Amino acid sequence: MERLGKNRSETLIEMALTADGEECNGPLCETISTAGSEVPSSSEIDKRHQSKDSIFFRDGVRRIDFVLSYVDDLNKEWEKKLERRKEFESNLQKAGLELETEDKKESEDGKIYFVKIHAPWEVLITYAEVLNIKVPIKENDIPSMVENPLDCMLAPLRLPEKVMHPEPDYFTAPFSKDKQELYLIDDENTFFSPSVRNRIVNYILTRCPYGTEEGKKKFGIKRLLNNGTYSAAYPLHDCQYWKKANDPNCDNERYTLYMEWASFLRFYKEQPLDLIRKYYGEKIGIYFAWLGFYTEMLFLAAVVGLICFLYGLFTMDENMSSKEICDPAIGGEIIMCPLCDRECEYWRLNTTCESSEYSHLFDNVATLFFAIFMGIWVTLFLEFWKRRQARLKYEWDLVDFEEEQQQLQLRPEYEAKCTQKKKNPVTQEMEPYLPITSQAVRFCISGTTVLFWVSLIIASMIAVIVYRLAVYAAFASLMENTQTLQPISGLLTPQLATSVTASCLNFVIIMILNFFYERIAIWITDMEIPRTHMEYENRLTMKMFLFQFVNYYSSCFYVAFFKGKFVGYPGAYTYMFNRWRNEECDPAGCLIELTTQLTIVMAGKQIWGNIQEAIVPWICNWWGRRKARNNPENLYSRWEQDHDLQTFGALGLFYEYLEMVIQFGFITLFVASFPLAPLLALMNNILEIRVDSWKLTTQYRRPVAAKAHSIGVWQEILNGMAILSVVTNAFIVAFTSDMIPRLVYYYAYSENEDSPMSGYINNSLSVFQISDFPDRNKPKVNREDFVICRYRDYRYPPDHERKYLHTMQFWHILAAKLAFIIIMEHVVFIVKFFVAWMIPDVPADVKAKIKREKYLTQKILHEYELEKLKERLCQGDKRATEKEFIATEGRVELSRAM
Repeated sequence: MERLGKNRSETLIEMALTADGEECNGPLCETISTAGSEVPSSSEIDKRHQSKDSIFFRDGVRRIDFVLSYVDDLNKEWEKKLERRKEFESNLQKAGLELETEDKKESEDGKIYFVKIHAPWEVLITYAEVLNIKVPIKENDIPSMVENPLDCMLAPLRLPEKVMHPEPDYFTAPFSKDKQELYLIDDENTFFSPSVRNRIVNYILTRCPYGTEEGKKKFGIKRLLNNGTYSAAYPLHDCQYWKKANDPNCDNERYTLYMEWASFLRFYKEQPLDLIRKYYGEKIGIYFAWLGFYTEMLFLAAVVGLICFLYGLFTMDENMSSKEICDPAIGGEIIMCPLCDRECEYWRLNTTCESSEYSHLFDNVATLFFAIFMGIWVTLFLEFWKRRQARLKYEWDLVDFEEEQQQLQLRPEYEAKCTQKKKNPVTQEMEPYLPITSQAVRFCISGTTVLFWVSLIIASMIAVIVYRLAVYAAFASLMENTQTLQPISGLLTPQLATSVTASCLNFVIIMILNFFYERIAIWITDMEIPRTHMEYENRLTMKMFLFQFVNYYSSCFYVAFFKGKFVGYPGAYTYMFNRWRNEECDPAGCLIELTTQLTIVMAGKQIWGNIQEAIVPWICNWWGRRKARNNPENLYSRWEQDHDLQTFGALGLFYEYLEMVIQFGFITLFVASFPLAPLLALMNNILEIRVDSWKLTTQYRRPVAAKAHSIGVWQEILNGMAILSVVTNAFIVAFTSDMIPRLVYYYAYSENEDSPMSGYINNSLSVFQISDFPDRNKPKVNREDFVICRYRDYRYPPDHERKYLHTMQFWHILAAKLAFIIIMEHVVFIVKFFVAWMIPDVPADVKAKIKREKYLTQKILHEYELEKLKERLCQGDKRATEKEFIATEGRVELSRAM
C-alpha cells in the first residue's frame, strides 16, 4: 500500500510537472487549463458589496480547502523566497489544485498575501484512493442497541440527536475511482467532508517540490514555513463561532460545537463525539473520547476517596495517638531531641498537636482500603476503555485502519534527508533509508542528551533537599524567637513550613526545566530522523514522558520513600555530603508531608496548565485582533480571522495527553497518601474538557484532520503506571504511613486490654541521654537542664547493655512491613489480572456488527462486479468470457454462504 500510495502521489505531484513547452494531456491537465477560466474577473465582482467572511472562492462555488499566507518583506532573501513560492504554487497547479491569491492591499494590515487553495473532484477522488479513505455505499440496516432503562434518568445529560449524530450511519468501503457508481454520491461538492478535503490537500502540500538547492531536491510546506517563505498554512473554520454564517451552503458546525460543547454552562452534558470527529478528524475525536471516559471513571474513584476522607474526619477525635500527643500530661511531658544541630532547642511533643490531628485525615485504616480499591479501579478503567475504544473504531470506520497504513504518511523530512537508497526486499523497488552507522551515532547523541537532562533533574531535587536541610534551623529559630508567630506555632511547625516552601520551590524548578526540555526533546527527536509520523510521535512521547516522570514525581518519591528513613540517631546522625543533617519525619509520620507535596505540585500544575491553555491564547488573540475590530465585518475576511488565531500545531494533542497522563500518575502512584486526589482530578477534568474545547473552537486555527484508531503509545504508558502504582502504594502504606507499626503494637505489644492503642506514642519513641551528645550535635542552650530526650525510633535505652541498638520490635515491624507489601501486591495483582481476563476487549455486539458489515460490504461489492460483467457481456465485450461470469457469480454465492 505504501508503494502504491507513493506511485500515485508521484503521478499527480511529480509526473504532472511538465517542462516548459511540453504538451500536457489528460483530465488533470484539462482541469488545470480550465481552472483560470472558472475564476470570474475582478470586474465581475464588486468587492465592496461581497462579504469576505466566506469559505468560498470569489465565484462563490469552489470551496477553500486550505490557505497559505506570506509577507512580501524586502530583505536580502526576498528574491529567493519569491522564486520558491512561484515554483511551489506552479507545481501545486500542475498537481491539479486550483489557487486564488488575495493581494496584500485587500488584507487588514496591508502587508499579508493570502493564497486560497481548492481541490477539484479529480484530485479528491485520486487521493481518496491513495489514502484508502472509506466512503458510504449503503445505509446501515443493523438495528441500534437495546434501549437502556436508565436513559430516562440520563436525559438531562443528553444532547439533541442532530448534534450527537450529525450524519446517518452507513456501510463503507475504501474509495476506488473505477467504482464511483457504487458509492452514494449525491453531490460532488459535499461528498467528501471538509476535514477529509483538508487532509488530502495537506498530503499534497507536504510532498510538493519547490526546486533544488545545494544539489538536493527540496519539497514540502513545512520547510517553506521554517525558512519563512510562507508565514502560515491552515484550513479554514466554516463560520464564526458566536453566530451562524449568512451563506446557506455553510454547515455552521463550528457554531454548533461552540454552543453545545465548548460552553462552560454545558459542563454536565455529554460530548458530541461524532461531530467532533467530523469537524476535527479522528485523532482529536479519540482524545476527547478518552478524556471524557477517564473523567466519567474518576467519578467513582472520587466518591470512594471522599468517603475515606470523611471517615478520617469523623474519627479524628477517636485517634488515640493524637490524643496522647495533645495531652499535656503525656505529650506535654515528653521532651524531644533537637531537630537540627546546635541552633535547634529541645521541644515538647505536644507542640505538634494540630499536625498530628490532621495527619489522621489521611493516615487511617481507610487508607489501606482505598489503596487496594485504586489498584482495582485502574484495571477497570483501562479494560473498559479498550471496550469503548473498540466501539469507536467500529462506529468511525477504523476497524481496518492498521498501523501499517501510517506508512502512507512517510515523513517528508525523512525522504529529504535520507539521500541513500536501497531495494525493498518486498516491493523490489528503491526507497530511501538511513545507514545503520548514522542511526547509531544519532541514538548515542540522543541517549546522552536525555541522560544529561534526567541527571539535571536529580541534581535539582538534591538542591531542594539541601534547601530543606539548610533552612530548617532558620525556621525553627525564627518561630521560637518571633512573638507574632507564637499563636500559629502549633499549626505551622518548622517541619511544615520547610515542607511547604520546599514544595513551592520544587514546583517552580519543575516549570523552568519543563520549558527548556520540551525544546530539547523536539530537537533530538528531529535529529534522529524517524521514518513515519507515528514513529516520530512515539519517540518524542517516550522522551518527554521519561523526563516529566522524573521531573514531577522525584520529589514525591523522596518524601515517600527516603525522608526520615536514613537519619541515624542522636549522637550518630547521618549527613548529606558530610555537612547537612538528614531530615526527620514528624512524630505523627511523613504521610502528611507527602500529602502537602502532592497537593502543591498537582494543584499548581493544573492551575498553571489552565492559565497556559486558555488565558495566554486569549490574550494573544485579543492583542492580534485589536485593530481588526474597527473594520466592517464584511471586510474582515474568513482567512484573515483564522490567520489571527493561534496555531494548534502538530504536537498540540501530544501536550494534552501528556498533561492528563501526568495527572493520572498523581492519582494512582501516590493516592494512598491523598484520597482526595481523584476528586481534585475530577473537578479539574470537568473544567479541562470545556477549556480544551473552548480554546480549540475559538482560539486556535482549525487543525489539519488526521486519523487514529487508538490513543497509541499512551495506552502502554498507562498500563505501566497501573502496575507501578500497586507497588508504590504498598510501600507508602508500609513505610510512609504509621499503619503497620500501630498494628504491630496493637496485636503484639499493647498491655492495656481496655484501650489497646494507649501507650503507643511512648512505645514508638526511644530514649537518649543528653550527656552522650557530641559537641557537633549538642544545642547551644539547655534552659531547663533536661537529662534525657526522646526521638522517633525503636532502640534500646542508654542504660541497656545493647545501648542504642535496634530493639526486637524494630525487626518485628520491618518483617510485618515486608510481609504486608508481598501480600498486598499479590492480592491486588491477582484481582487485576482476573478482572482483565474476565472483561473482553471488544464487546460481543461490536464483534457481531463488524462481521455483519464485512459480509454485507463484500456482498455489495461482488454484486456490483457481477452487474458490471453482465453489462460488458450484453455490450459484446470479448474480454468478458462466460467462465469469468460463472466465477464472479460463484464468488457472490460463496459470500452469501459465508
